[in-house]
Amino acid sequence: MASIDLVDRSGAQSAGEGWFRFAPGIRGEGTAARRAWQPAYVRRMVLLDVLCAAVAAAVGYVLWFDWAETGRPDPPLWIAVFLPLVWLPALLIARTYEKRFLWVGVEEYRRVLAAVVVLLAAVGTATLALDVELTRGFVVVALPLVAVLTLAQRLAHRHWLHRQRRKGRYQQTTLLVGHGRAVAALDEQLNRATDRGYRVIGCCLPADQQSPVFDAFNGLPVLGGIDDVAEVVLRFEVDTVAVLPSQELDGHTLRSLGWQLEDTNAELLVAPAITDVVGPRVHIRPVAGLPLLHMERPELTGLRRFTKSCVDRTAALVGLLLLAPVLIGIALAVRTTSAGPVLFRQQRIGHCGVPFTMLKFRSMVPGAHNLVQELAPENDGNGVLFKKKDDPRVTRVGKFLRRYSLDELPQLINVVRGDMSLVGPRPPLGTEVELYGVDMRRRFLVKPGLTGLWQVSGRSDLSWDDSVRIDVRYVENWSLAYDFMILWKTVGAVLRGSGAY
Repeated sequence: MASIDLVDRSGAQSAGEGWFRFAPGIRGEGTAARRAWQPAYVRRMVLLDVLCAAVAAAVGYVLWFDWAETGRPDPPLWIAVFLPLVWLPALLIARTYEKRFLWVGVEEYRRVLAAVVVLLAAVGTATLALDVELTRGFVVVALPLVAVLTLAQRLAHRHWLHRQRRKGRYQQTTLLVGHGRAVAALDEQLNRATDRGYRVIGCCLPADQQSPVFDAFNGLPVLGGIDDVAEVVLRFEVDTVAVLPSQELDGHTLRSLGWQLEDTNAELLVAPAITDVVGPRVHIRPVAGLPLLHMERPELTGLRRFTKSCVDRTAALVGLLLLAPVLIGIALAVRTTSAGPVLFRQQRIGHCGVPFTMLKFRSMVPGAHNLVQELAPENDGNGVLFKKKDDPRVTRVGKFLRRYSLDELPQLINVVRGDMSLVGPRPPLGTEVELYGVDMRRRFLVKPGLTGLWQVSGRSDLSWDDSVRIDVRYVENWSLAYDFMILWKTVGAVLRGSGAY
């Protein structure tokens, strides 16, 4: 690996060694060495998938029954061996072991479910065509169970990988290419998402954005210009090249770059100009021989909104009934440990910018809002929201309630009333709305939520820009599946208590 004068993130310039301090743990390693863990990961997955099939077959064999008839003899033993033998080929046919579908996204899980459907169809067709009797009870028990077990082990396997990556293992070096502002934004996002495994080692910028004096941009080493990407990849054995939209990288230039990278081991990632739009809203469709990116409108009205409202109110009402003893206990604790009302009422801005009264268990001393100006110089918030980690206004019970978000439970009443949703953007204050730009006003297209992406992404530790980006991302990509995913992640965020103060 060649040596070159670089600047590490601390700003200290050095010859050759600066890059290695910036990307520790990979000196002397090439792309092949850094990817050596991938075949072992896939082999473990194959063994675990076969084990899941064996367990599901054993359970199906033990619980065998036939809905049509009774008093039948024990099923033949070959039925228990049948599932492990066909499950692995089904997964191979569904291409669940291809690396492009692993480690990130939901495509891996979709393909596992597709393998179950294909296997079920194949079993049904074979039993009819060959006149082979395969008990319905075994199929009903074993096939759903093998799907659940396989999905569970793959999810656990991926979580294990993410934990290893957060420790600095199984990383791939990444080169960012594009304009300085876009490069800096992507670098910041990748540094936060360490579990994705992209370790940024530098960038390539247009010539007019490079400085003749400094060889770093925003603390990121500048390794060359737009025309030097292939050379930089070879020099540093870069694993991944992430290209951002820029006028210098038009269709012809980007195609040429792809051809040049074919002689290397580097993967090419192209970021679309439209960010924070994911899922079913984005499709690549051929038009006049060109693969064009189609972006569908966000579905914020009609049947889907009605369905979301019904689910929200029903779930909130059930939650109130089930949590009634907890709510009564918290109310008594608040009432008996400090003076003042049990509930704290505050005007917030809701759907379409309409104000509503949001309910919370009181976690501060009475008149706490009058002390904001006095504590303003010690603000730990993001510049727009006032937050203080060791807020003297918070009561002893209030600290516990805030840490585990128990003070938010009365907002289930707001959900039943229709003022709020279970999942949505954070309900803002009127003073915050006065500072909103055009982007942030997109949040008013949906109801504010009892929880949301802000809850599972850092809560009070988020910067203002991150808060804007997260709220807009939710509005642009809302779906019931997205809501269920956020609700699931909320449980872990609440138990950890990170960012809650």
